[in-house]
Amino acid sequence: MKANLLNRKVHYWLSAVAAVPVLVIIGAGLLLQWKKQLPWVQPPEHRGSPAAPALTLPQILEISRRVPEAQIGDWPDVSRVDFRPAKNLVKVTARNRWEIQLDASTGGVLQVAYRRSDLIEEIHEGSFFHEHAKLWLFFPVAVILLLLTLTGLWMFAQPFLRRRPPAR
Repeated sequence: MKANLLNRKVHYWLSAVAAVPVLVIIGAGLLLQWKKQLPWVQPPEHRGSPAAPALTLPQILEISRRVPEAQIGDWPDVSRVDFRPAKNLVKVTARNRWEIQLDASTGGVLQVAYRRSDLIEEIHEGSFFHEHAKLWLFFPVAVILLLLTLTGLWMFAQPFLRRRPPAR
């Protein structure tokens, strides 16, 4: 089989295999690019009062327990606690993806909102589907995408290479 025909067949079949995972990766990636601009993806960050931060971790847990949407009973129900010193803000993310934004000085609840960006990241990287999908599906698709790019560039360059005068 000629190299050009083999290249086209490889390109054709690899694109069919990679199409669905690539569309999932691209769709999730597009949403992640806009996560700071789309409140549906990630809640906007608020600012706390200008006073010095004063909350302790037990206080943060106690305030978070009072937010019914978050369903926090104890620390295992908390996925993450972020402190933003520039905004005097504490963000508590519950395992059920609800985010509570607290004023780091007063402990006041500034916002409670559902946070989809972590879920979209899991879809983007493949771990949402199965713990092994990241390495055994999405990584091979990334290799296939690299091969598609290389075979596509070769097909793009061929007409130009044919028109080039032979070297003397």
